[in-house]
Amino acid sequence: MNPTQKHIVVTGGAGYIGSLLTAQLLQKGHRVTVIDNLLFGGESLMTFLSHPNFHFAKADVSETRILRGSLPRNWQKPDALFHLAGIVGFPACQAVGKQASWHYNVDASRNIAQQAESLAIEQVIFTSTYSVYGASSDGLPVTETSPINPQSLYAETKIAAEEALLPMGALVYRLATLYGISPRTRFDLIVNQFVLDAFIKRELLIYQRGYSRSFVHVLDVVRGLMMSLDAPTEKIRGQIYNLGTDDGNYTKDQIVQLVIKRLPETFVEYKDLTFGGDMRDITVSFEKIHRQLGFQARFTVDDGVREVVNALRQGLIREPQHERYRNAQFIVS
Repeated sequence: MNPTQKHIVVTGGAGYIGSLLTAQLLQKGHRVTVIDNLLFGGESLMTFLSHPNFHFAKADVSETRILRGSLPRNWQKPDALFHLAGIVGFPACQAVGKQASWHYNVDASRNIAQQAESLAIEQVIFTSTYSVYGASSDGLPVTETSPINPQSLYAETKIAAEEALLPMGALVYRLATLYGISPRTRFDLIVNQFVLDAFIKRELLIYQRGYSRSFVHVLDVVRGLMMSLDAPTEKIRGQIYNLGTDDGNYTKDQIVQLVIKRLPETFVEYKDLTFGGDMRDITVSFEKIHRQLGFQARFTVDDGVREVVNALRQGLIREPQHERYRNAQFIVS
């Protein structure tokens, strides 16, 4: 076996981030075990099935002892685990309710943490969200030490999961809002959704137009996650990193202009409406991950708009209006 080869477990590996992460890990020569319940299908994993370093287990991560039971018997024990599985986003958590959200996002994370400890897995990496900060109280960019102020059930479950994982030394990434194409592209994310609506409907209906968020391409997120495999364990153990880019702070108005540049026939209507839920009018600082891990994003929101437009025009994404591309994402953060 290659001495640099690691055995990596990815929960939620069929999802938006997980499928792309799996591809990159295999490309780097690692062995990858994916655990996923395939609620939204497994098409994103089909190209890996014949790969000698790929192993798949259809399972629910909330089940007791599921981690040990999902591992190939003839491989070494895992060196690292990326915990991506869960109910993702404010709308999805609201749809299934508090009990289910807590079970799959918090109880399952505690379960995975305990099993990882019993297997002595050296690195556990968890994907959280910058929505744990809520709205900035002073208007300044929030850092990893800023107070948390969850405005949604989704954010509450992510905070509770962090609290379960950090004491065991897990590395937590609080992700900016994602965009871009992956083997399982999501269209319940602002940039991707705006492009889809403009392409299909030729119109955009915009609420909270002046609100600012931080955005990051899904491929840059995967690169950031993979950097943890090469960083000294003692340096990143128990750390929290905001994962994104300082160039990724945009208002909805600015995103609309990028969409119109590619789809100029789009009609835009603005509604002056404020609604409860995951309110994120916020600017995020990513100085820590730049300074400590040397992370630099390679893609811009304009790059993401261009690639999604091209994918739709060329028919590379089939049935983009299908429910599996929309809300109630249950696989990956």
